Amino acid sequence: GQAPARTAEVGARCGSVPCSLRRPIRRLPVEHTFAYGPVVALAALPRRDEQSREHLDNAARHARPVVLAGERVLTVSGPLGALLPGGAVQRGTVVAIDGDPGAGATAVAFQLAAAATAAGEWAAAVELDASLGGLAAGEAGIELERFAGVRRGPPPRWAAVVAALLDGISVVLAEVPAFARIGDTRRLLARARERGAVLVAMGPWPAEAALRLHAGGSVWRGLDAGAGLLAGRDQRVQVGGRGVAAREHVALVEAG
Repeated sequence: GQAPARTAEVGARCGSVPCSLRRPIRRLPVEHTFAYGPVVALAALPRRDEQSREHLDNAARHARPVVLAGERVLTVSGPLGALLPGGAVQRGTVVAIDGDPGAGATAVAFQLAAAATAAGEWAAAVELDASLGGLAAGEAGIELERFAGVRRGPPPRWAAVVAALLDGISVVLAEVPAFARIGDTRRLLARARERGAVLVAMGPWPAEAALRLHAGGSVWRGLDAGAGLLAGRDQRVQVGGRGVAAREHVALVEAG
């Protein structure tokens, strides 16, 4: 802001200058500009003004953007969604998935990525050994035109790569390396919270996780006593974490 202009009278001194050379007095505007706005008498401010504080809090609440409940979660359809609290995954959280090799942990993670692409959002995967195939991702329902993969990145840059993806992608699948440090995992959790993204940690996750899913293998359907045709496969999933801590769900999730 600017302070009001004020005037000052500027004239010539007589001294030894002849009167005929004296200049007439003029009024020149003298303007002061303050970058910090108008002058405030600090002494006049009360030391404790609870009423003003309340007004500021009310103004902040009214100015805060409205976030719909549906925008704070990522809805997961199908049998897997039926196991999750509210049928969805909370944005800004970590979902930890583990299981023995071949037990189907990758298939469960793909279903979460498919939920993001079905909503028109992006998903990505950070692989350690290029084991997450595009064909399997497509068969899991992921729309590949909105799915990015990072393969065999430098091990020292693993956390930096995951953090960069969390900045702009809704769901990030990340295979957790054995050398992952607890400090890095906590920073990734903080980044996911800040960006409102979902980090799906595949493997041992030492930091906090809103949900922990354990893949317990699969059961094939369609074969009876050595006869018949394979009709599909059911994935066994165990769910624990916030909202389901008092009871752990074990169910068969259709995997195709």
